[in-house]
Amino acid sequence: MNLTLYGYDDHWIAVDCGMMIRQDLPNSPLQVPNLDTPKALGITPKALFITHGHEDHIGAVAWLWPMWNCPIYATPLAAGLLRLKFAEHGLSSAAIQVIEPGEALESGPFTLRYLLLTHSIPESCALVMLAGGYRVLHTGDWKLDPEPLIGTPMSATQFRALAPIDLVVGDSTNAPMPGHSGSEGDVAKALAKTIANCQGRVVVSCFASNLARVLAIGRAAQKCGRRISLMGRSMERMVSVARGLGYMDDLPPLVPNHDLGYLPPDEVVIIATGSQGEPRAALQRLAQGRHPFVELEPGDNIIFSAKAIPGNERPIEQLKKRLVHLGVRLYDEFTNPELHATGHPAQEELIKLYLWIKPSHLMPVHGEARHQQAHQEIAQRLSISAPLAPVNGDLICFDSHGLRCEARYPQPPCIVSQNSVVPHPGLESSATHTARRGSLYLALPVTASATGWSRIGRLMLDASGASPLDEDSFSEWLDDQLEAIAADTLADLRQALQPRLIHWLADHMQHLPEVHLQIMAAEMPEPASYGSAINR
Repeated sequence: MNLTLYGYDDHWIAVDCGMMIRQDLPNSPLQVPNLDTPKALGITPKALFITHGHEDHIGAVAWLWPMWNCPIYATPLAAGLLRLKFAEHGLSSAAIQVIEPGEALESGPFTLRYLLLTHSIPESCALVMLAGGYRVLHTGDWKLDPEPLIGTPMSATQFRALAPIDLVVGDSTNAPMPGHSGSEGDVAKALAKTIANCQGRVVVSCFASNLARVLAIGRAAQKCGRRISLMGRSMERMVSVARGLGYMDDLPPLVPNHDLGYLPPDEVVIIATGSQGEPRAALQRLAQGRHPFVELEPGDNIIFSAKAIPGNERPIEQLKKRLVHLGVRLYDEFTNPELHATGHPAQEELIKLYLWIKPSHLMPVHGEARHQQAHQEIAQRLSISAPLAPVNGDLICFDSHGLRCEARYPQPPCIVSQNSVVPHPGLESSATHTARRGSLYLALPVTASATGWSRIGRLMLDASGASPLDEDSFSEWLDDQLEAIAADTLADLRQALQPRLIHWLADHMQHLPEVHLQIMAAEMPEPASYGSAINR
């Protein structure tokens, strides 16, 4: 969920405006950024700049932009996706302005240029910003891919010309990963080989936005004499917008879902949504025998061409069990890791970019605390100043003295409920009549373990105006509870933890505050590879 505000001389701009899915709440509602802090500080962005078209970068625009009513700048693909969202919300798309990669524009004291990067969606761009004599590079999401299939590789010459950069606000998602992230061209070759060896029907599940992957699957199917069909609304929408921009001209002709029953199974490749075990996605419907036009049979093949997002491991495992029960053959990240490549830079790529642009300062963003810390370690090896690992709500100043955190503002979650953005209700303590005093905001990063759940990384706790709390005792109690709770999903975990948390706080605090809980999926660190990557 990305939203960054940049200000100079009281002129503010916004970069990206994304949403996330709250897996720890019933029905998995959407969460969007909370605008209470900028509103309280008198900050209204004069323009919104979109780096690329992923949902965690554009998903909240239609919900929040009406509060700003400013120009929106986006490359053609992201602009096309935004127009569809605006139409669904009954909003005029007149504010959406298309900007081509490489173009520059101004907003108040800011001069910005869009610089094309490679990522798992076309037209992903970094933003180089000039204001007050400072040069800042906001990388967005990126990787170095010599063979991206769609679009051109990153231009080393273009990025070398930026040097030296004063500050890079950089992607930390794969900072602990040694080596290189891998190429879409290599994944395409692996997919072609795997599909060629399959007998029976083939279903490949990947992220709808990974158009290069969709194109690679289509080409592989065509080489094997198979027809392709798209399954899932988001997949159909993404491909439709991309084809309108000329990105998918060589995608083979599509077979409508309702015609699949007329084709022999060994002449079919279905490209489906649902690689994360989503309950309403196409792959889940196939696994449960609920798709109106296709029924999986023994001997069919399911290829997961995507890595599990933290927190989705158990729903994915349940989905795979259903598929195995049907007698299909599975290919996934564990049995066939060559069938997927991440869209974010590993250590060699981070180092190469920073040798090109020669930044003096780094602010590591994206990922979790351990990813940011690994990014700081890389910066230290390159003599780049990286004193801060920011968290949501940090107001950070950058000037001739470097980076410093001016203030830290709690960010109570806002969710989309019944087509409106509302504050998250938090934990209700209707069972007790203890008066609430103050607020306690708890963000709990967890990962599934063999016996229960484990807390990962730092405990994010803000007890504004609440009575004192022994954080060490609280942390120990939380760890014990998490290990003891048997829950398959984050929503189940939250439901089980809720009454226990209320009772513990009531017993250990003088006054029970209003409590806001967010449980987040986190990745389990891998100490061996992490250490060798940093110390080499």
